[in-house]
Amino acid sequence: MTLSIIVPVLNEAEGIVASLQALEPLRERGCEVIVVDGGSSDNTVALAIPLADQLLVTGAGRARQMNAGAAAAIKEILCFLHADTRLPEAADGLIRAGLARSRRSWGRFDVRIEGRHPLLRVVATLMNWRSRLTGIATGDQAMFVTRTLFEAAGRFPEIALMEDIAFSHLLQRYGPPLCIAHRLSTSGRRWEKHGVLRTVVLMWRLRLAYRLGADPDQLAARYVRHDR
Repeated sequence: MTLSIIVPVLNEAEGIVASLQALEPLRERGCEVIVVDGGSSDNTVALAIPLADQLLVTGAGRARQMNAGAAAAIKEILCFLHADTRLPEAADGLIRAGLARSRRSWGRFDVRIEGRHPLLRVVATLMNWRSRLTGIATGDQAMFVTRTLFEAAGRFPEIALMEDIAFSHLLQRYGPPLCIAHRLSTSGRRWEKHGVLRTVVLMWRLRLAYRLGADPDQLAARYVRHDR
């Protein structure tokens, strides 16, 4: 089985070339890279076109973008990758071997957060532990799923925030995730921009509010205000 790597983007011109160039070894081994733009106002699309197998443009919304990429994908396994996240170079083999060995149909990677703040290592460790305990995968962990299960579970709910958590709950009905201990790297920019502890507390509050039934649109508005 081979991978379709789906990268939702929005105004990622500053880093998109490096992100897609990092996927070239996987493309050379037969993986497909699909970039799905949510309406960028910068040069993201032009920069991404030469480095992707497909470039799609949709309306805004990460869930909508990932669903559109999955619909266009031609490979057997779908991997959803944030633009500021780097897969291990052997990610395709790790996913294929892990799914075959575990007989599971979806999963995610452990994460390492890049940055200078010493607490980022602690945050990453807690994220990985939480994911193992709860069976929930987040977008930073490069969720992957077989095409068959993706369709059976009903695709990403097209909500404004927490689509990864909502989809994890749908996938859990079919079995637990494969947790690959080999770590990928994700940017610590949003933690360092607003403060590590402040950002962690915000995300805890947003997740708790979501579990208690808060409107994802309102949660997204709170997240955007924090990110300014």
